Amino acid sequence: MSAPGQDRNVLGGPLEPCSTDPMTGFTRDGSCRTGPADLGSHTVCAVVSAEFLEMQRELGNDLVTPRPEYNFPGLRPGDRWCMVAVRWLQALEAGTPAGVVLAATNARALEVVPLEALRSHAVDVPDDLSSL
Repeated sequence: MSAPGQDRNVLGGPLEPCSTDPMTGFTRDGSCRTGPADLGSHTVCAVVSAEFLEMQRELGNDLVTPRPEYNFPGLRPGDRWCMVAVRWLQALEAGTPAGVVLAATNARALEVVPLEALRSHAVDVPDDLSSL
């Protein structure tokens, strides 16, 4: 995990929490923080849909079935979850991307996913678009 205060979102501001119900994040702290141990880069705060969950299952990434050994509750449509950036991009390329909470998506996601792709699926677009 990176040092406190270093985590920024894709808009350049402080990284906001993604979800505490279900509790998400690589370290299950509710945010999409990342660090050397997070080889998958769980950095995209996604709002999952039924179509997204089904497509992920078909690709071998079952996000519905609870896995208590990983402190994973299983997801339902509408849940927010820190997604592996490559998996989110894979869903985008397949035509079934999840919504993105930009303020809670770690800037490290930009190493994998272009900002415009994230913005085009943002669900937290502010009233004042000049900040984008």
